[in-house]
This record gives sequence, structure tokens and C-alpha cells, in this order.
Amino acid sequence: MNILTFDIEEWFHILDNPSTKTIAQWSRYERRLEANMERILGFLDDTGLKATFFCLGWVARQYPEVIRRIDALGFEVGTHSDLHQLIYEQNREGFATDLERSIKSLEDITGKKVRSFRAPGFSLKKGQKWVFEELVKQGIEIDCSIFPAHRAHGGFHDFGAAEPVKVMVEGEWIKEFPINLYPFMGRSLIFSGGGYFRLLPYAIIRRLMRKSNYVITYFHPRDFDPGQPVIGELSLVRRFKSYYGLGAAFEKLKRLTTEFTFMDLAGADAGIDWDNARQIKL
Repeated sequence: MNILTFDIEEWFHILDNPSTKTIAQWSRYERRLEANMERILGFLDDTGLKATFFCLGWVARQYPEVIRRIDALGFEVGTHSDLHQLIYEQNREGFATDLERSIKSLEDITGKKVRSFRAPGFSLKKGQKWVFEELVKQGIEIDCSIFPAHRAHGGFHDFGAAEPVKVMVEGEWIKEFPINLYPFMGRSLIFSGGGYFRLLPYAIIRRLMRKSNYVITYFHPRDFDPGQPVIGELSLVRRFKSYYGLGAAFEKLKRLTTEFTFMDLAGADAGIDWDNARQIKL
């Protein structure tokens, strides 16, 4: 099962960086999302691929035509939060308000229920059971926020599964599609999206894909934009991770989707026997 998903945010929505954190700061940067999205949507439309788009509520308000086009082409729209802030830096009330606003902004445009969520930077940590409670309360049925390994943005390394599972919180179930991992010499390799996809040679990605029964990708428009400006405040390490491989990434995506069959999240959800799926209680 290979699932194709995109996180729809601007090129300057870089986490853990003081100069790209607030709306006021975002206004200083040029806008590149519309052109980047047209390239991605054109490719998917031409090839007949299905994908799920996790979109910021901020994007819905700034670029409503982008959301309309995603929806008009028949793609599933989920939420990626409203203002792209790390979850572990928020309290429950702030998270709930942000989530509600993002859902409303997206549903007002598409007229369709938002049923899936992915946290910015996979920043859902152990001990934040209340996040799932708020997701269920606001009608989210599928979460894609768990990064079941150590990560700069937190990670949930002892979640216990890198495959679709049912998570129970306060008597309610939510379907979880965590990031896939590949075990290698006692460690976990991540290869299916973002900087990992750009950094790894395609031959390695192909090999890991062939050995994996479950893969969920996560691409951003900025991953395919070699012309984006460089944010000078980034450390050398962050700059390398953020900008390496941008020029080759779109061709890698084309090769990947040619050599392997992908579906959207809705298709994956429909194909799973949830009555007999593994269950995790938090």
C-alpha cells in the first residue's frame, strides 16, 4: 500500500526558525505557492494519480483558488492546522482553536467535510493524548501525525507501530496512518518524503519502496522549487536540509509514481479491514 500525500504550505513555512514563525514575518517573503501548486496539480491531473492534500487554513484564506482547484480536480482535502505551529508548543485550548479555524476555512471553500489531519512537522509527542481527543471532538476521523522515531520536531519513538492502526482515546477510536519506517542495523530509516526524499539517492528509495508493504509519502510544494530564496537566518545544517536536492526532486517524483502504484488516503482507508486492525490505547 503506497499513499500519496502533500502538505500544502508556503516555501517560508519552516519550523523551529525564529524568522519564519509568525504571520507578520510571513508578509516579508515573496509568494510562490500558486506557481508551485499549478505544477504539481498539472502533473497529477495529466497522469491520473490520486492524492490527499493536507492544507493550512491560512492557505485557504490567502489562496482560496488553490483549494478550489484541488477540490475541483477530485482530490481529497485534509487539514494541516491553521497557522503551522508546532503542537508541543501549544496548549490544548490553543490547539483546539487553531484546528477549528482551519477546518472551517477549508470546508467553507470545498463544501465538504474535512476528515483527516496532519500535524506540522509531525510534532505530536507522547503524552499529548488530548490532541486525539480534540481531533475526535472536531470530527476528524483519520490522523497522519505520528512519526514513530526520534525527530528534531519531537517524534513519538515508542508509539509501537509504523503501519495503519486504530488509536483509542477516552472510549473513541481514530484511525492513524503513521510515517513508515524501514529497520536497518538497529535504526529506523525514513525515506518517503520531505528532506529525506530529496537527500537520498533514487536507487536507495526504489530499493526501500520494493521492500516495504506500507508507504505514506509527504511532499511539500517547496520540495520541488529550486528557485526559492534562501533564508539567511538558517544554520548551515538547516540550510543544507532545506535546500539540498530541490532541482532533482520533481524528476524523482515522476520516476517514483511511474515505477510504483499509489492511492490517496481515502482509497487506503477503504482498503483496510479496520475491524481486525491493530489497536493502540493511549
